[in-house]
Amino acid sequence: MAQPRITGPLVKVLDKLLDHPRESFYGYDLTKSTGIKSGTLYPLLVRLEEAGWLESGWEESQVEGRPRRRFYKLTTDGLQGAYDVLRSLPAPKVSTRAAEVLRPNLGGAS
Repeated sequence: MAQPRITGPLVKVLDKLLDHPRESFYGYDLTKSTGIKSGTLYPLLVRLEEAGWLESGWEESQVEGRPRRRFYKLTTDGLQGAYDVLRSLPAPKVSTRAAEVLRPNLGGAS
């Protein structure tokens, strides 16, 4: 299947899913943990499911007064695809000032 278009929100979601690749996540939990708004997240989850990277289902137990929740989980193809996407990203750039702060003192007077 086709690889989804790589966007910032996609990278955040894949990174979160890879934190616990065998677990299922609810959309609401993903909005809270990634900071992605639901209007962006849910279409993204649909695209990942259409690409075969996610499988979804509805929870079986129902709590009175609360609608059933849909859960999402990486498929085998999604797991491999997520790793491939994250490995293909360029390393984050560090500002010059941050590099100076992070650089160890290599001797000499300070």
